[in-house]
Amino acid sequence: MSNGKILWVDDEIELLKPHILFLKSKGYEVTTCNNGYDATEIVAAEAFDLVILDEVMPGMTGLETLPQIKAVRPNLPVVMVTKSEEEHIMDKAIGSKIADYIIKPVNPNQVLLSIKKNIHSRELVNRQSTADYRAEFGRIASSLGDARTFEEWCRIYRKLVNWEIELTDSDDDSIKEILEYQKNEANLEFGKFVKRNYASWINSRDSEAPTMSHTLMRSRILPVVDSGAKTTLLLIDNFRYDQWRSIGSMLGEWFDVADEELYCSILPTATQYARNAIFAGLMPLAIDKLMPNLWLNDNEEGGKNQYEEDFFRRLLQSTGRSTLRTTFDKLVKPEAGRKLIDNLRHVYEADFSVIVYNFLDILSHARTETEIIRELTDSEASFRSLTASWFEHSELFQLLKLLSQHGHTVIITSDHGTIRVDDPIKIVGDRDTSSNLRYKTGRSLNGYNPKAVYEVTRPEDIQLPRGTLSSTYVFATSRDFFVYSNNANQYTRYYRHTFQHGGISMEEMMVPYIVLKPKR
Repeated sequence: MSNGKILWVDDEIELLKPHILFLKSKGYEVTTCNNGYDATEIVAAEAFDLVILDEVMPGMTGLETLPQIKAVRPNLPVVMVTKSEEEHIMDKAIGSKIADYIIKPVNPNQVLLSIKKNIHSRELVNRQSTADYRAEFGRIASSLGDARTFEEWCRIYRKLVNWEIELTDSDDDSIKEILEYQKNEANLEFGKFVKRNYASWINSRDSEAPTMSHTLMRSRILPVVDSGAKTTLLLIDNFRYDQWRSIGSMLGEWFDVADEELYCSILPTATQYARNAIFAGLMPLAIDKLMPNLWLNDNEEGGKNQYEEDFFRRLLQSTGRSTLRTTFDKLVKPEAGRKLIDNLRHVYEADFSVIVYNFLDILSHARTETEIIRELTDSEASFRSLTASWFEHSELFQLLKLLSQHGHTVIITSDHGTIRVDDPIKIVGDRDTSSNLRYKTGRSLNGYNPKAVYEVTRPEDIQLPRGTLSSTYVFATSRDFFVYSNNANQYTRYYRHTFQHGGISMEEMMVPYIVLKPKR
């Protein structure tokens, strides 16, 4: 079986027979020709994995032959062989999108290395990545039992996400299954960790409590604003750490990453609770007590996130920052992004701007409700890929470029993440029970196994309001989701493998917090 098909183009090809025999001994099929005209015709007539092209040839030079080859086979890698390291020659070659270059005199091993790099790099990287993950599997497994703080759990989550991304293109399905199993095990242990510690974090009884939704503005965001640079807070709903990893590299031309952390979303990991807590700088129970006319419980009619700007301005006033020039834009529909870009002067001129961007939330719901989107995102990797593709062509990317050009520091974060759910948990509740699949609040909740959930019978213990005097909260952990007993099969078929939020998982609670400094 051939390792690959090579076309070697050189006007002195007869002198290269030892090199060609060497490549054939390594399993490569090598076709030769001695001029650029023949090379163009051969490439047009036959498929190759790589072309080795001499730069100095009579008639049509290598630099003249290169665009002819690219016109016929734009994705065919070409390795340029040159006698000269002059900068203008290298610039021309690299600008014409060569895959690599070799300086004469040619060394056989140097040629082989270039071929492996361009033909077999993905295979070799995947093979090495698989070996590296197998070696680290045991270390990660051991760390699950040793993790005692939120920061230690963040390190575990980052490692797992890194391996997910590293192994995305691997053809080894077994290693992907092992990684998925380990991530599920991590989420089970993380759920136990949260149940043990959450009440202490919320009630400030734990010195190692993480930054959380209600403390994020004071402890992280406002200090950046106070540093003096014009600052824009971009809050993207449902934005996860792995999605940040999928788009972050696209921003390298425009921003330097000054800070990259994970903070902890409060429970429920739902927009109504977590986002209101961010902008108010308060837990939901305090919001309900201080501003009862601006808070709606799950069982009350009306929009639950109508007053975020009111909370935001109250927080600025209470922290002595009411003199800051601020703006607040909330983009609920995709076309709103274009309108904002067309009228961005108020953002440029403000000291502190807030932009709430809801598109990923729309995408998550579309995946649940639209068959074609569900098929396009049948895995975590494909959902990341769709996110990256959307971002690359979105108004949001254009907006970030403009903010960089105008010297804005940008903070990117979210109110919570999402998790792909698999396992149904039956629950019984009355007609006023909340509809979210990852948490339930209401009276008379029963029918579930208390050990399989995080049960809070006194909501005030974790600073949550009661919808009624007898209301309780129940949170799903890991990949579980709630279904009602009377239509469990229907709900399970419809919602299994969809992305949901509201409960306890690393994906939902470990929220990216990124500070970007503009490149001038």
